[in-house]
Amino acid sequence: MVARLANKVAVVTGAGQGIGRAAAQSFAAEGAATVWAIDRNAAALSTLGSASDAIETMVLDATDTEAVGALAGETGEVDVLFNCAGIVPHGSLLDCTEADWAAALDVNVGSMYRMTRALLPG
Repeated sequence: MVARLANKVAVVTGAGQGIGRAAAQSFAAEGAATVWAIDRNAAALSTLGSASDAIETMVLDATDTEAVGALAGETGEVDVLFNCAGIVPHGSLLDCTEADWAAALDVNVGSMYRMTRALLPG
């Protein structure tokens, strides 16, 4: 690793598993001073914090505007934001209810809006 993120602060949403988890670990390996690894699934985050001293885990629902605002107050200035939180309704479009569709849009698009809006001023 070449420490491309030395002394940087990063926030990764959807960090409990998959691409988000791998990104949080990679950011820490690349020298980030702090990686805020957030996910709404506490169990998925439970082992991530022990992967690196740079990783700070936080259970947070990125669709919750107040919680996102509180996160922005806690992280301070952020250099990297990786909006990785996402869900996919099971089945085909014909199996997807309007509530499932709305939930997917809120997580997949709404959370990106909230996170960017809260962290961009820094």
